[in-house]
Amino acid sequence: MAKRRRLNPPRLDYFRGPDAESSPLGLPGSVPPPISRIAGDAAAAGALREVAEEMTAARNDGRFLLRLPLDRIDETWLVRDRIGTDPEALENLMSSLRSHGQRNPIEVTEIAPDRYGLISGWRRLTALRRLHADLAGEPEQARFATVLALPRQPETAEDAYVAMVEENEIRLGLSYFERARIAAKAVEAGVFETEKLALRKLYASASRAKRSKIGSFLRLYHLLQDHLRFASALPERLGLALARALDADPALGGRIAGLLDKAAPDSAEQEQALLQATLKKASPPQTKTRQGAAAGDEIRPGIVLRTQRPASDGAEGKVTLTGKGLTPEMLEKLRHWLSEC
Repeated sequence: MAKRRRLNPPRLDYFRGPDAESSPLGLPGSVPPPISRIAGDAAAAGALREVAEEMTAARNDGRFLLRLPLDRIDETWLVRDRIGTDPEALENLMSSLRSHGQRNPIEVTEIAPDRYGLISGWRRLTALRRLHADLAGEPEQARFATVLALPRQPETAEDAYVAMVEENEIRLGLSYFERARIAAKAVEAGVFETEKLALRKLYASASRAKRSKIGSFLRLYHLLQDHLRFASALPERLGLALARALDADPALGGRIAGLLDKAAPDSAEQEQALLQATLKKASPPQTKTRQGAAAGDEIRPGIVLRTQRPASDGAEGKVTLTGKGLTPEMLEKLRHWLSEC
């Protein structure tokens, strides 16, 4: 009987060279076709491109925090809405930053390569710069050499001013004089065509009554900006009373400016006391009326205003205007003003 010959299985690596690559599945001789390599490279490139686009979008949308050196930020890029800051409040902010670090980022926009204009966060930036200077030579100084910032891309200067004002209105309200000042400055810078438009845009979320009050302080700003030493501390009620008095007597502004310059008050309290005394002397006497009628104030020559019943608890109010100054032209102006305020 013939002896059977044992057959060996075929060798799959017979035609492979010593430097041939192994297959992804561990099978020798199984090399991926070129088309699969091209598809894999394209998929990887597409994924990287998608990640880069998402990061760019996140940065543009303000979802990407930057840590910027303090000297790369220009806080004068916009006219600031704050005239100054309370030294005690700034010291408290510095103490908080030193103890807990910066919790809220500032907002900036890139104005040149590696240069950023400040939109909001002036107090935080000022406090960080003060800390960095005060800690010169100490190991802790490096903690305050940079600032956390959210990059923004406002489409127009108008958008940048609105963002600055809104941020301060939310975090720490401005005084009425400061609100009026930034509206006037924005017009001077050519951001808005008129002060009326500036008030509407900058304080769009405010009530009409509030915008009207800011408009009243605009008159004080134009007449007394160079004479008030503590303008940001001017109370609402005193400022509105001054505005009414200036409407009734346009020459009063010059007299008040002269008194302020001569007195040179050293504190907000002294300045306000001087304004109140001047206002009291300038107030027109109440006009006598027929028996039984309410007394009125001559708000300007020839026009007397009587408040007979202020609105309260749902009840309607009632005011009356009388006088020879109520010409058809004046009534038309009054009607237009009431429709806009």
